[in-house]
Amino acid sequence: MSEPDRSCEAPGCERPATVHLTQIVDNKSSVHYLCVTCAQAKGISPIAPANIDVSDFLSHLGETPPPPSAGVSHPCSRCGLTFDNFKESGRLGCPRCYTSFESGLRRLLNRIHGATRHVGKVYLPPDPAAADLSRRLDGLRRRLRRAVETEDFERAAVLRDEIIAIEPAGKR
Repeated sequence: MSEPDRSCEAPGCERPATVHLTQIVDNKSSVHYLCVTCAQAKGISPIAPANIDVSDFLSHLGETPPPPSAGVSHPCSRCGLTFDNFKESGRLGCPRCYTSFESGLRRLLNRIHGATRHVGKVYLPPDPAAADLSRRLDGLRRRLRRAVETEDFERAAVLRDEIIAIEPAGKR
């Protein structure tokens, strides 16, 4: 949230800024101060502070009941859990609960995270080619040691050259 003495940066708006928005685009940071109305007009949903207690947050969920059209008043068809039970415990009963309570969960995620879609970092598993390369290098090094131990220096020279050819420059 913003400092109390700032006013909204939106053109023509003189309300106090209550939303502090930091955007990072192409590794360039920009800071904007907006009022709640102008922030919502830009599609920005102000979120709760990061130090909020989740269990406390979930306990306050029941204060504003979801509209009847939200589709969260019926129990899950698989486990029988109701949305009210979820709000009390903070735990879903089964995988089908995600679809049974989708609208309520979307509102909850939007309220907590400011979005219902992940926009952060993506996990990239280790490159399998690098693991294969490492195994190949280990095998060549074992064969090189055996060639040196048996004093087969011609074979050792060939193995050494193979290792140099495929080993990354920083590992030599």
